[in-house]
Amino acid sequence: MDAIALCPMTRELCHAFFQGFENDPALLPDPGQWTPYVYSREGADLYFDKQQRPDRLNLAVMRRGEPIGEVKLKAIDREKGECELGICMKNDCVKGKGYGRRAEELAVGYAIHVLGMTAVNADTLAGNLRSQHVLEKVGFRFVRAEGDFRYYRYEP
Repeated sequence: MDAIALCPMTRELCHAFFQGFENDPALLPDPGQWTPYVYSREGADLYFDKQQRPDRLNLAVMRRGEPIGEVKLKAIDREKGECELGICMKNDCVKGKGYGRRAEELAVGYAIHVLGMTAVNADTLAGNLRSQHVLEKVGFRFVRAEGDFRYYRYEP
């Protein structure tokens, strides 16, 4: 596996991420609603602008100088010492190779050691077994199932 790193998501990296991005039907509550993703400069700009919030940190997952995924630390609550983890990989070419697991490990380490969080929460769709498996490998423990979602928590 090639080494990966996390870096702040910039507008330029956001565009590079979404060029070649593919929707994953496994991530939809109703896979019958799947439609192919179509890149547009305006759409990527709108997405990037919406992510710029004080309680959120968006990081590009980088491999060989190219963004292959995005990790978000969101709902950052400095008083409670908690945040939520989200991850999205660019397409099937980079899935199943350990990049997502390594990105989650790096993001959790950043949340704990740099941001000072004492817990990181995550959720997945109940049918997204791959994501659940990765969360468990990283050290998250299953908390509960509710509706279409499964909830996890990491505490060092």
